[in-house]
Amino acid sequence: MIDRILLEKLKSNFTEAIRVIATNKVRTFLTALGIIFGVAAVITMLAIGKGAEKEILSQLELVGVNNIVITPIPDDKDDEDSNSEESSDGVESKKFSKGLDLDDAKSILSNIPSVKNVSPEIIMDTYVINNGRQNSVKLVGVSTSFFNTSNILIDKGKNFTKHQLNNALPVCIIGKSIEKKLFTGESAIGKYIKVKDVWLQVVGIIEEKLISEKAQENLGIRDLNQDVYIPVKTFLVRYKDRKIISDKPLDTGGGMVFFSGNQSGPKKRIPRGNYHQIDKLTIQVSNSNELKSTAEVLSRMLKRKHNNVLDFEITIPIQLLKQQQKTKQIFNIVLSIIAGISLLIGGIGIMNIMLASVLERTKEIGIIRAIGATQEDVILQFLSESVLISIGGGIIGIFIGIIASYAVEIATGIETILSFNSILLSFFVATLIGLIFGIAPAKAAANKSPIEAIRYE
Repeated sequence: MIDRILLEKLKSNFTEAIRVIATNKVRTFLTALGIIFGVAAVITMLAIGKGAEKEILSQLELVGVNNIVITPIPDDKDDEDSNSEESSDGVESKKFSKGLDLDDAKSILSNIPSVKNVSPEIIMDTYVINNGRQNSVKLVGVSTSFFNTSNILIDKGKNFTKHQLNNALPVCIIGKSIEKKLFTGESAIGKYIKVKDVWLQVVGIIEEKLISEKAQENLGIRDLNQDVYIPVKTFLVRYKDRKIISDKPLDTGGGMVFFSGNQSGPKKRIPRGNYHQIDKLTIQVSNSNELKSTAEVLSRMLKRKHNNVLDFEITIPIQLLKQQQKTKQIFNIVLSIIAGISLLIGGIGIMNIMLASVLERTKEIGIIRAIGATQEDVILQFLSESVLISIGGGIIGIFIGIIASYAVEIATGIETILSFNSILLSFFVATLIGLIFGIAPAKAAANKSPIEAIRYE
């Protein structure tokens, strides 16, 4: 019985609240603007945050959680001031470094206990031919550990065997896109493709990896689906080994030099170019807590092996990603503050308009109190109005937030992910704002003396 009476009261109050709001449409809409923009900002912020979280996790999967990446610095890019010396006869020379090579990979694996896997890579832009069709590809010389350190699964076929690796056999593992282009509608396993001048047998196909252009740019990741992978020794034996002396000028240890026509003029040095045997070295550490210390040991070890020439660069991808994540978190915090301020302003706006409404309706309050309405009835009446304004603003804000989330993704390329929980949270916050900021005006109305209220002009 009591519940039924309460429900009737609530129904009556909300009906009256709708009538009052409908009478003052423009004023109500302007009052709700703060709630509308606040809710929209909250939904957009949460969508951007979830999108950023997904992007970071997908990038972590691509680069590996416990990886350290070593890349060479070619001769024409390194610091000549720090790596150069001047001989007694005034000739500018350069310290000799053997460059990043497979010996470095072996030494790292055997001498640093924290290292779990070492994966060298040699990369060459070339072309592949099959049935008269030619496509540009990247030919990548790798070891079996490459697929583990890079989180790449073999979808069909199998990984390289030790026999294939040690004997430089002409075998390859190809990306999914290569299979689709060259072997439309059929499996590539066991078939042959001609990469540059060498026929290679396909022994495996990697699982398709969806990598955004942004991730490729930020992390230096290739489109793995377009690569042809061969054993690193196969690359060195059948394609190119930069450590083998060619008919090009030889660096004798003091750097290749020649003089200008005028002996007293400026001295010039012939650059050695990219003398590094490998293009990338990925080190997988057993424990993520050892990443920084292992990187320091690697730096000292490689400098010693390279004659104190800093011709390599060490990066820890997970630290770069954490920095990106921190930047995005700061952005989300700023957006959260803006959303909070909008909601606060919206709440203050509701309180202000409700207090004004109390003054306008003082006589009405006195009349309803005189005919039997209790203080509780008056409080429920004004709370119903403030909550309805908030709910209405919240619903409009939800639609604007959804549209804004998609607009941000289209305009900036930042992935946004909408979730039911974020929409529900925004709606709950909007309702709560109306309830909290409506209490003071409702109490002010209920505390008015019926006689004084009736006399109010």
